[in-house]
Amino acid sequence: MHRRLLIGFLVLPFACSSGGSTSDAGTGGSSATGGSSATGGSTGTGGVAGAKGTGGATGTGGSATGGATGTGGAAGAKGTGGATGTGGAAGANGTGGATGTGGAAGAKGTGGTTGTGGAAGTTGTGGAAGSPGTHASVLQHHNDLARDGLYIDAALTQTAAANIALDTTFASATVTGNVYAQPLYLAGTGSNPDQVIVATESDNVYGFNASTGAKVWTKSVGTAVSSSALPCGNINPLGVTGTPVIDATSRIVYLDAVTTDSAVTAKHMVHALNADTGAEQTGWPVDVNAKATSGSTAFDSTLHNQRSALSLLGGKVIVPFGGHVGDCGAYHGWVVGVTTGATPATNAWVTRAIAGGIWGSSGFASDGTSLFFATGNSKSSGAAGPNSSSGDNGGSWGDGETVYKFPTSLAAPSMTTTTDYFVPSNWVALDDADADMGGTSPILVTVPGATPSNLVVALGKDSNVYLLNRANLGGMDATPLAKTKVSNGAIINAAAAYTTSKGTYVVFRGAGSNCPSGTGGLTALKITAANPPTISTVWCGGPTGSGSPAVSQTDGSGSNTIVWSVGSDNKLHGVDGDTGTSVFAGGATAMSAVNTIQTPIVANGRIFVASNSQVYAWKP
Repeated sequence: MHRRLLIGFLVLPFACSSGGSTSDAGTGGSSATGGSSATGGSTGTGGVAGAKGTGGATGTGGSATGGATGTGGAAGAKGTGGATGTGGAAGANGTGGATGTGGAAGAKGTGGTTGTGGAAGTTGTGGAAGSPGTHASVLQHHNDLARDGLYIDAALTQTAAANIALDTTFASATVTGNVYAQPLYLAGTGSNPDQVIVATESDNVYGFNASTGAKVWTKSVGTAVSSSALPCGNINPLGVTGTPVIDATSRIVYLDAVTTDSAVTAKHMVHALNADTGAEQTGWPVDVNAKATSGSTAFDSTLHNQRSALSLLGGKVIVPFGGHVGDCGAYHGWVVGVTTGATPATNAWVTRAIAGGIWGSSGFASDGTSLFFATGNSKSSGAAGPNSSSGDNGGSWGDGETVYKFPTSLAAPSMTTTTDYFVPSNWVALDDADADMGGTSPILVTVPGATPSNLVVALGKDSNVYLLNRANLGGMDATPLAKTKVSNGAIINAAAAYTTSKGTYVVFRGAGSNCPSGTGGLTALKITAANPPTISTVWCGGPTGSGSPAVSQTDGSGSNTIVWSVGSDNKLHGVDGDTGTSVFAGGATAMSAVNTIQTPIVANGRIFVASNSQVYAWKP
C-alpha cells in the first residue's frame, strides 16, 4: 500500500505527515494612516500620522494648513498600524498567520519551524513571529506500516538537494556501540524538545536534541553479549539490532536487547522506555526466554537474534526473531506479542520446522489490520547447516520459505485456504541453496489501475521479485501474479516503494539484472498497471555498495522524488526516482562507518543517518 493511502494506528504514522520545515517571510501591514483628516482653522487638513503608528499607537497630527496656526486638527485618531497586516506565513505546506491588527502575531503555523512575522509597513510595525509549527515524527522502521520508506517533505526539492550539506548545528551526537537499528525521530511536546532516538549494539539507547545534537538522556539497558559466547554470528558485541518502535500517544520507546549477566549467557529483554527521560516503565522489561512458549516449544535466547524491526499493532508490541548468521543450532522463526501497559502479557507463534527465521530488517508490513512477513530457509535438523531442508528425503514443509499474513492474535492461518500464505513450488530447492524468501521483508504497494491493485512485493535471496495479491496470497505451491529475476546476486536489504506521475516503483540495494541503462548499487523496478500487473527493471544507478534506500517527495502527488542511500564511501547520495540520475553525489564529507543494513530517515527538512560512532544530520 502506498503511504499516502495507508490508515495508521496509534496516531501512526502518527504525526508522520510532514509540514514544511522553514517559514516563508510574512507580509506586514501597508503604510498606516494617522487619524482621520482633521479640519484645523478654516480649511486645514489634518496631517499624516506620526512617524510610527505601532498597531494603533496614537498618531500626532501634523501642522495644519489653512487658518492661522490651527491645531492641525485634533490629534489624529488612534492610528491603525498599517492596513491589517498578514502574520508570517507558515513554512511550506503550512497555514499563514491569522489576520492581525498592526501586523498581529501569526497564528500557529502548521508545519515548519517558527515562522517569520510580516515586515513592518511603511509606518506600522509588522506582525510578530508565528508560533512554532507541528513537526513530523518517524516512529518506526521505514516510516510507516507499509514499510515503503517514503517521506513527504516540502523542503527537499531536487534543486535544494543538489546543495545539501552537513548541518553543523547538529553536533556531538556521538554514540557508543555499532548501530544497525534505524534512528527514529519524535516530535517534542511542552518543554520536551524534538528528539532523535538511537539504540546501539552496546545496549545503549540515546535521546538527542534534534536541533543541537546534545544528549537529552542516555539509558543502558544491560550488558551486551560477546560473540565468542554465542554458537555463531557476526555481530560483536550483540545488543540492540532490530529497530525500536515508538508509541506517540504514550511517548514510550519499545525495543529488544540481548543482555548477559552472571546467571545466563544471553537473554532477550523487551524494554519500554519513557521517550522523554529514558526511564524504564513499570512492569518492564519482559524476559522473552522466560515468557515465550508456543505449544511444546520454548524460546532459547542463546540461539536467536532479533534483527527485524518491531511493530505496534492491536495493543501489542510485535517482536520477530530469527537465528544468528551461520544458521547454527535448532533455532526457529518466532513472532512474540507483548501487550502494552504496566502488566504486559505475552503470546507467541513459532515455525514447526527447525529454522525458518524472520531476518528482514524492516520486520512486518501491515495494512493496519494484518501482519505480513517472510520466513527464511528451514533445516533438516538442528545440527545441519544452512544448505538443507525440512523437505529433504521426503520430509514435510514446516513454515519456512513463506510469505505470511497474520492477525494480531498471532493465530496461524488455516492451511485449508489460500488467502493468507504463499509458498513457492521450489521451496525445498530454495532451502538447499540457502536462497530463502526471508532475507528482505515484504512491503505493501497499491498500483492504481492494476488488477488486483493492492499488492505484496517480496524480494528473495534467489534474485527474484514476487508480486502477490494481498487479498489472496495463493497458498501452497502457488503461482505468483508475477515473478522476475531482477538481481545478479542475493537480495538482502530493506526495499522502498513510491509512486510518481510516471508510475509505481520499488527500489532495492543490489546490482540489477536486465538494466536498460546505467549501473550502480541501486535497482529500480516498475510495476505495470495491467491485469495481472507485471514488474520489470527500469533503471540502475546510485552509489555502489549502498545501504538500504529511503525516498523523499515534496508533496502527495509524487513531485521531486529522490531515492537516498549511503554508499560504500560512507557518503550520503541522492538519485532521481524516475531515472536514477544523480541529484546529490555525496559532497566532500564522508561519515564514519555506516552499516549496510542502515537506512536514512527524513524529518522536518533534514536527513539523518546513524553511523557506528555518531548520528549525522544533512540539510539543504
